[in-house]
Amino acid sequence: MRNSILLLIATLIVAVGFNSCTDETIGTSISDIKSAIISDSNFVLTGTSVRNSHLRSRSSIQLLGKVTAPGYGTLTSDVVTQFMPSRAIDTVGVHGGASWIDSCFVTMRVAIGDVTGDSLAPMRMNVYKLNKTLPVPIFSDFDPLSYYSPGDLMGSVTYSASELARKEIMTQTGVAGYYYEINVPVSVDYARDMFNEYKNDPATFATPANFANYFPGVYITNSYGEGHVMNFYDIEFVTYYRKYEKLTEATDTIYPAKTQSYLAVTPEVVYNNNISLEPCDAIEAMVNAGDAIIMSPAGYEVKVQFPVQSIIDKYNSDTEDALGKINSLSLEIPAENITNLYDIAPPKYLLMVKESYRDTFFEKDSLTNNKDAFYAEYNAQEKTYIFSGLRNYILDIINNKGGVASPEDVNFVIMPIDVTTYTNNASSSYYYYYSSSSTTSVVTKIAPAVSKPSMVKLNLEKAIINLMYSKQMLY
Repeated sequence: MRNSILLLIATLIVAVGFNSCTDETIGTSISDIKSAIISDSNFVLTGTSVRNSHLRSRSSIQLLGKVTAPGYGTLTSDVVTQFMPSRAIDTVGVHGGASWIDSCFVTMRVAIGDVTGDSLAPMRMNVYKLNKTLPVPIFSDFDPLSYYSPGDLMGSVTYSASELARKEIMTQTGVAGYYYEINVPVSVDYARDMFNEYKNDPATFATPANFANYFPGVYITNSYGEGHVMNFYDIEFVTYYRKYEKLTEATDTIYPAKTQSYLAVTPEVVYNNNISLEPCDAIEAMVNAGDAIIMSPAGYEVKVQFPVQSIIDKYNSDTEDALGKINSLSLEIPAENITNLYDIAPPKYLLMVKESYRDTFFEKDSLTNNKDAFYAEYNAQEKTYIFSGLRNYILDIINNKGGVASPEDVNFVIMPIDVTTYTNNASSSYYYYYSSSSTTSVVTKIAPAVSKPSMVKLNLEKAIINLMYSKQMLY
């Protein structure tokens, strides 16, 4: 209201001055206007570390394995998942029916570099069939014990990220990309049963829900070994079968090793990383000493009190007799790497979300709106996280709440997140992990960070909250 009145006065003065000039009155009656741009960073951010092992871990990554890293702790993760069924199983030319299916595997792929720990450490993976559908929602502290039976073992395999598991794929531009592939052999009866089910009742394969009633999914875990965790970006149920094909009028053949993926893990189905993290004594000592520690997956977050009321009060006080406009509000937090054996790095992204809005944010699969939630990317060179889009947040309080911040406006959680982006680049798009240079990138999903271990110390006492505003004064 004050600024509106001042604007009206200024308008009237300009109008009077214009009339005086046209009447050729000697002298000026237009008041001088002094403009200034102010940058104020005299604000303090406070916060504390808190544990959170209850995450809605809707990540596109399946984290599997066990690793103990000095300086970090012990991380164990296994996977439960339902499947997206193929809508069209190949039956044409499979003259022997299900008997022409010779073998099947649970095939899992991990990008080069997405292994934390000793990549050559041998470990053993077990795959069990679930005996009932998974709950929704599902969280990182989920216990699969009542969802499978040890007697329902589908298959197992010893694995590591060795050269034997390394595969190559060529991009559309002719550049080679690499990944590791783990194949768990399972009984061929599973594939033959699915083949017959598809022929008898194709509706079973029409939707993930229909298929889950027929085949609830799998539980994948380690039966022994400790040394690494892998970030699997693809899990499929792959079959090998024979197929008859007539080549010409006079010739035909039977292909002995055709392949087809009957099932795959996709974002549309229910899946979960079941995570257990035991931070090491050094991390616990830092937290107990009051350090702001971020740790993933399912580790530490930081609750902060953002001094928005102090910022608003300072702005109002300084623009009381002036026309003011907030130009920007940002938060820069210096970060420190925490020394550890496997070079576990700071999380690539952090989310700062209102504590009262956090559950809603993930339940609705939201993206940041720069009013209730913001995200920042780690700058490895400057060792900082910068939340730059806080202007709408403070304007919402000033314009819609009379400039009075509620506790919900003050209390935030800073947590590590996984960010999925879509890159608009027609020249190369073949695998999420091997995309080349991009033109534009759009955020399509934000989820709690469960894709890989990460940790960092935030120096809240050195955080810079910078308010930039302009004001015009009449004198």
